Amino acid sequence: MNILQEFDTISAISTPIATGGVGVIRISGDKSFKIAEEISDKSNFKPNYITHAWIMDGEKKVDEVLILPFKSPKSYTGEDVIEIHCHGGVNIVKKILELTFKHGARHAEKGEFTKRAFLNKKMDLSQAEAVADLIHSKTKDFVITSAKNLSGVLGSKIAKIRSDIFEVLSKIVAGIDFPEDVKEPEYDYLISEFEKSIKEIDSILSTANTSNILRQGISVAIVGRPNVGKSSLFNTLLNLDRAIVTDIAGTTRDVLKETLDFGIPVTLVDTAGIREHKDVSKVEEIGIKYSKQSLEEADLVLFLYDASEGMTKEDEDIWELVKNKKNIKIANKCDLTDIKTNDLKISTKTDLGIDELKTEIKNIVCDVNPETLEFTTNQRQQNCLTQAKSSLMIALDGANRGELQDMISIDVKSALLALDEITGEVITDDILNNIFENFCIGK
Repeated sequence: MNILQEFDTISAISTPIATGGVGVIRISGDKSFKIAEEISDKSNFKPNYITHAWIMDGEKKVDEVLILPFKSPKSYTGEDVIEIHCHGGVNIVKKILELTFKHGARHAEKGEFTKRAFLNKKMDLSQAEAVADLIHSKTKDFVITSAKNLSGVLGSKIAKIRSDIFEVLSKIVAGIDFPEDVKEPEYDYLISEFEKSIKEIDSILSTANTSNILRQGISVAIVGRPNVGKSSLFNTLLNLDRAIVTDIAGTTRDVLKETLDFGIPVTLVDTAGIREHKDVSKVEEIGIKYSKQSLEEADLVLFLYDASEGMTKEDEDIWELVKNKKNIKIANKCDLTDIKTNDLKISTKTDLGIDELKTEIKNIVCDVNPETLEFTTNQRQQNCLTQAKSSLMIALDGANRGELQDMISIDVKSALLALDEITGEVITDDILNNIFENFCIGK
C-alpha cells in the first residue's frame, strides 16, 4: 500500500457474505459522510445518532436501512466512519457496497479498519491482534482471554516492564552524560532491577504454551484394539452419534475427526482398532495403518482398554506404541466390573469419569488453567519477549562483572526496542502488513 492509499476513504462489508437478518457496510475516511448523503435520501447526519434512511441508486430505492455516523476521532478507526445496517441478503449488501465505490470509496484491504485504528492511536498493536483473536477464536475461554487483551491487559503489563527498564536506562545515561552532576547507579541496583524485569518477562512467557494451545488447539487420538469402546467414547465426548458403534470387530475402517471445545480446541480423532489378525481385510488393514499414523501425529493419545477383560496381550502390544507419548490410560466399560486400577476409569454407557477425562486432558496439555489466564500471547509477542529477556540477561551478566555502564546500556536499549515491537511503538512495515494480512476484509 502506498502512502496516498493510507488516506483514502475505504469501504467493505463487515458481516459474513451470506443470507441473514442484517448486513453491515462500513465506510471510513474523510469522504464517509459525503458518500452516505449521496447514496441515501438523508443528509446532515448527527454523529452518534441512528438515522433511518433509504439507500438510493439515482431515483431507485435499493433498501431501507439504519445509518450510524461516527465523527473523528470518536470512532473505531479514529476517522469519520459510517455504518450502514441493511437487510442481510447477499445481493443487497453487495449493491450498497458497489454504490459506495461509485461515489468515491475504494475497497478496504484485509484488516485495514483495525490497522487505521492502530495508526490513529485508538489501540496498541497487542490490542489490534486481540481483535483478530476474537474473530478467529475456537473456544469460549479464548474469547474471554482475547477480550482481556483487547481491553489492554497485556499492553499494560508490557508498559510496566518497559517503564522500569527505561528508568534504569535513564539513570545509566544521566551518569554517563553528566558525570560531574549525576553519579552512575550502583551495580547492585542494576542487578536487582534486571533480575526483577527478567522475572516479570518469565512470568508472561510461562503462559506461552497454554496461549498457543488456546489459539491453535491440539490433536487427541483415541486408540486401542477393536471393540474396547473407542467410537463410543468419540460419540460421548462429542455428545452426538458421529461414529458407527457395533459389536462387530473392525467396524471403524477410517479415521474420523471432529473439533470440540474442552476450554481448549480439541481435534478428536477416532481410529480403527489396531490388531494383527489373519482375517483382517485390505480395507481394515489400511484403516489400521492410518490409526498408527494418527497415533504418531497426535499431541495426546487416549489409550483405551476393556476393563471387563483387563489388559490383554493385544492391549499390551498397542500400549508399547503409546507409552512414550503424552497419554491417558483409560479403563472403559467400568459399569460392568469393579476393576482395581490406577488408570482412569470410565463408562461411555453411564458417563462415569467423562468429566474427569476432560479435566485430565486440559491438565496434561496446559501449563496453567485457561480459565485463570489474565491474557494470552502469540508467537510474535513471545519472540519479542524472548529477545528482550536475552538482552537483559546480557546486561545482567555485564553488571555482575562490573562492565562499563556505557556498554551495558546498549543491551538495555535492545530490550526496550523488543518490548516496543509488542505494542507497536517500534514496528516495520513488513511486520505490520503481515499482522493485518491475517484479518478478514471488513475488520
